[in-house]
Amino acid sequence: MQKFISPLVALGLAASFAACTSQPKTYQVDAPIEQTFVVPEPTLKRLVAIGRFTNETKYGKGIFFDIERNNPLENQAADILGTKLVASQAFILLERQDFDAVQEEAAMKGNSETLSKVGADFLIFGSVTEFGRRVEGTRGFFSRTKTQTVFAGVSVRLVDVATGEVIYSEEGKGEASRTAKSVMGFGEQAGFDAALSDQAISAAISKLTENIVRNCTNRPWRSYILSVEDDVILMAGGASQGLKTGDVFEIISKGRRVQNPQTGMMMELPGKPVGKVRVMSMSGDSPTSEFSIVALTEGDFDKTDLSQYYLREIKR
Repeated sequence: MQKFISPLVALGLAASFAACTSQPKTYQVDAPIEQTFVVPEPTLKRLVAIGRFTNETKYGKGIFFDIERNNPLENQAADILGTKLVASQAFILLERQDFDAVQEEAAMKGNSETLSKVGADFLIFGSVTEFGRRVEGTRGFFSRTKTQTVFAGVSVRLVDVATGEVIYSEEGKGEASRTAKSVMGFGEQAGFDAALSDQAISAAISKLTENIVRNCTNRPWRSYILSVEDDVILMAGGASQGLKTGDVFEIISKGRRVQNPQTGMMMELPGKPVGKVRVMSMSGDSPTSEFSIVALTEGDFDKTDLSQYYLREIKR
């Protein structure tokens, strides 16, 4: 005896089957979006600024984009890099891209003094060199699968402001994907997810940030003697840059500046240690106003010509 299944029952079975097999929206990123950076302790924070970020791809350069005023990829990449640098706890990030807006806002608040730009120790230049999308899918008798992938490439250069030397350059790549599956018309019908762009750029930059931190912190932190009055020595820098009471720094007599015939660049010959100082107390609340009172513990220096000296971190 032949058995028949009613159309209503068949529809119910198909819906149940689709519910079991449809996949929720997932992101597959080849690098973690949030990374925890292991920074040596104690960390003396370097002043860093993002000088320029450009979009070297064809994305966002159509006739409907005002690339002079708003380039989405440039802004995305610069903002993501800035966020990750601050999260690393190794830097004080100085605003450059929107400095005019900050200055205008300060004027609106009635600040009589014009904001002054603080000089950075390191400058970062970068560009988005690769950006694209691809869609791949498979179709069976009952099911359909669609995978959207966005890939991005970001290049950065790290420049030592004191010498103009590019001390680090690298390109990072990342991608993010989303997969949707449906069975007999049931399941997720996925349109393009714009968040994939953020995920891909963030993945590419995550691979570069740790190397930027390492290259900056490998170079000894520097500061300068502000004044000497009645044997009270003041040095630039304070708590916001990672200084602590009891920290010891070398006093270095600057080396002579000469031109390197091989490169044509001016270079400073190695300086000579002439003494040491210890941090006794600190004052101020920002990198522009902070200073520390230090005591001379070893050696001596010419207190009438402070410009020929700088203070250098003693690497442990």
